[in-house]
Amino acid sequence: MKNIQIIDGADNATFSLFQAREDEYAELFVDGADMDLVEDVIGRLGEDRAGEILGAIWERPILKRDANGLHGTLFYDWTARRHHLPLTKREVDLPDGSINEAQRRLFQSMR
Repeated sequence: MKNIQIIDGADNATFSLFQAREDEYAELFVDGADMDLVEDVIGRLGEDRAGEILGAIWERPILKRDANGLHGTLFYDWTARRHHLPLTKREVDLPDGSINEAQRRLFQSMR
């Protein structure tokens, strides 16, 4: 199972984690991506298939303290902030100006 964090604009700011099967994760995050906008996922998969996958994932919440790693981030209502995400939608490709020096070294070694 892969753990996905949900970032949305809700006032409760829970940023909850949910589990996806490997095949579901592979449909949500393509070409090595580990972050995506839900609007892009729906555009790529279609509303029906995206709804099937997301509906299944919502039934698999996991507590942060019980999660063994975080594998992906799915953003809701982030289209206005799209420019903050790298075009590759990979964490390791975040712009240098948005991360600290230790992250730059780590991310560079993982590219």
